[in-house]
Amino acid sequence: MITLSMIEIRTLSNHRDVLGEGPQWLGGEQGLQRVDIRGRRIHRHDPVTGTAASRALDDDVGFALPAVAGAVVAGVGRSLVRLAGWDGEPVRLWTVEPDRPHNRFNDAKADAAGRIWAGTMSTRRTPGTAALYRFDARGPELAISGATISNGLDWNADADVLYYVDSTTQRIDAIAFDLDRGLLGPRRRLVEIDPHDGLPDGLIVDAQGGIWVALFGGGRIRRYTPGGKLDEEIRLPVSCPTSMAFGGAGLDTLFVTSARHLLSAGQARTEPLAGAVLMLEPGVCGRAPWSAAL
Repeated sequence: MITLSMIEIRTLSNHRDVLGEGPQWLGGEQGLQRVDIRGRRIHRHDPVTGTAASRALDDDVGFALPAVAGAVVAGVGRSLVRLAGWDGEPVRLWTVEPDRPHNRFNDAKADAAGRIWAGTMSTRRTPGTAALYRFDARGPELAISGATISNGLDWNADADVLYYVDSTTQRIDAIAFDLDRGLLGPRRRLVEIDPHDGLPDGLIVDAQGGIWVALFGGGRIRRYTPGGKLDEEIRLPVSCPTSMAFGGAGLDTLFVTSARHLLSAGQARTEPLAGAVLMLEPGVCGRAPWSAAL
């Protein structure tokens, strides 16, 4: 096991997000993009120069994905919007779940064909009222129904397995994936996580096939093998890590977002790094993310 005392953990900047999420490495710009969901902002940061930029949107921002031609596609409230560029005005593409005002978009990623897979969550944790959607040029298609907090997702190197988290199930599931048709197949339970260890949140797959998951409330991130065996655990100086992205010139730095919105005043005083983006070198590299084709 890897423990906090065995690995150096740094911070990206002095900024603290309310609910940091959805980090994405921008290879062309060598920078990190992330969202502050409750802060209703998209942030970009160059870890080498320290240059930072931020832009506000008009609702909670569940995710922001790099898209073709320098565009950004974001989940804002329950709407998928496209920004033609960093300073572009958001154009609403589609809205989901109009009858569920207490839901919002949560985690999302683009697959190797440029489709967007975006999940919703119930902010009241109402069981079974959220979903995972597939978006392409034709619009949204329901992929998984009956979720509560659709959360972390990523693919194996062959893009024939989707790893998926519906947080309140305390599981990581492995779902057969047909990349050519963009369809999901049989789903199986890969990993079960004890609730005392934290709520499974964001997820990313490294270049060796290891599956990393952030444990919200558990103050740690874990790496599992493709067979579901716990391989490594890294304890963090924050109790609520949310998600991860590999970045840096060699994709060997792991950026970990975190949150402070649920901490009491006393907890916040004892966790000065809550809401920070943490940086560490876990000894494995990641893969460059795919861009959305919308």
